[in-house]
Amino acid sequence: MKRTFLALSTVFALSLAGAPVSGHEGHIHEAVSAEKLGTVHFAISAGREAQKDFDRAVALLHSFEYEQAEKEFRGIADRDPKCGMAFWGIAMCNYHPIWGPTTQTEFERGRDAIGTAVKLGGKTDREQGYIAAIDTYYKAADRLDASMRKAAYESAMERMHQRFPDDMEATVFYALSILGNASATDKTYVKQKKAAELLNSVLPQAPNHPGVAHYLIHSLDYPGLAALALPAARAYSKIAPSAPHAQHMPSHIFTRLGLWDESIHSNLEAAKAARELMARTLPGSTYFEELHAMDYLAYAYLQLGKGDAAKGIVDAIHAVAKVNQETFSAAYAFAAVPARYALERHEWVDAAKLDVTPAWFPWDKFAWAEALTQTARGIGAARSGNVSAARAALARMDTLYRAVAGVKEGYDWASQVDVQRREVGGWIARAERNDEEGIRSLRSAADLEDSIDKHPVTPGALLPAREQLADLLVEVGKAEEAIPAYEAVLKSSPGRRNSLRGLEQAKRDLSATDPSSAPR
Repeated sequence: MKRTFLALSTVFALSLAGAPVSGHEGHIHEAVSAEKLGTVHFAISAGREAQKDFDRAVALLHSFEYEQAEKEFRGIADRDPKCGMAFWGIAMCNYHPIWGPTTQTEFERGRDAIGTAVKLGGKTDREQGYIAAIDTYYKAADRLDASMRKAAYESAMERMHQRFPDDMEATVFYALSILGNASATDKTYVKQKKAAELLNSVLPQAPNHPGVAHYLIHSLDYPGLAALALPAARAYSKIAPSAPHAQHMPSHIFTRLGLWDESIHSNLEAAKAARELMARTLPGSTYFEELHAMDYLAYAYLQLGKGDAAKGIVDAIHAVAKVNQETFSAAYAFAAVPARYALERHEWVDAAKLDVTPAWFPWDKFAWAEALTQTARGIGAARSGNVSAARAALARMDTLYRAVAGVKEGYDWASQVDVQRREVGGWIARAERNDEEGIRSLRSAADLEDSIDKHPVTPGALLPAREQLADLLVEVGKAEEAIPAYEAVLKSSPGRRNSLRGLEQAKRDLSATDPSSAPR
């Protein structure tokens, strides 16, 4: 991993300095001169103009600008209805291996497209291989669940990588397929490291490739690995400045490392790019990518103690009247930003009063997102002494938990909601003066939360369960036990304001009660 870090640092530094791409001069296309999406060349059997458009579409795809990429692929298909690879691209735009579960509408759109691609066929063995690979995800949906089809796609891309070892795109898409099947509970990060190794192998030939930088960030977006992704994080926004997601994605690493000013800059630029895109393509609508950036912005402002700036984000969230797509990331931001603002500031009464907003959003599709609001309501009510309101929030969370339990596609939201149920239960116990039960409940929440990794959609938990446990331990006079709990939070989330302050308070309390045992 150290060698990987050195390679990343060196190659990205050369890229940003404008170094040439060895062995690829003259045939790698810079995706559209009027915009900057990175350097991509995905060769297909097509004329020069179609190839240029296809490269742009793939560049957008690598930055998860799915809607814009699909429009480009559809434009190619309209001009050349016999281009099977254009329909491959449409199918790829409706499969989101690490971003969010495919909706039924997206699945049907992708299935129709790959069905056309299969009928048309590829004009080369390589093109046929790409079409066959993504077909494994869409076909047999009546017999295989999403996780099985995602695994089949990974296996198909592994075969593509082996058959065409010099095909950079096969390597990059294979790495992404691996990340799509990474376990949220595997703390050895076997798949993530494998993906990073593959991406690092092509990096010297493609320092300006958006997918390489982007997927390296996803591969290393974990507490013990994040520092290795810092060169990629600082390069990606400069590689593809026209892609809102490329402006935002570096903040995943900045957040992991507690680099709040860099996170704020990253997300301000992402929000700006998102607004500019909507002004051109869908005036009057808010891009869900902007909402995603706003959540990270609010989190960073709160860690710096900039409450007024964070309140501005809350107000902006409440002012949104329409989103371009009602995605899971929009749902998360709508729920998380107000909840985060109240909970991080320990404004318990305000947290207890939160509503599920906006009312026009289809919350019935996102039970786990509504659970964020109910978590804030429950914790806020319990911590401000309104036990009946806290129990009402917990009852609603039980209903939401049942709605997400057993869902196999994507992230294990059921476990996340279960963590939050235990948190609310812990503070209810505390409010009822059953402190030992409260400690047990919060400790179980912390242990469960530690066993799973956060979803990439969030900069972090509304309040880390172990931080809440430490807060309760301090309240009941167990500062010595609170200290290692705070330290554990700060190890995985450097720079968290509340844990830093809580740790100092615990040390002061311990020193006051037993000067000889105070940490030095």
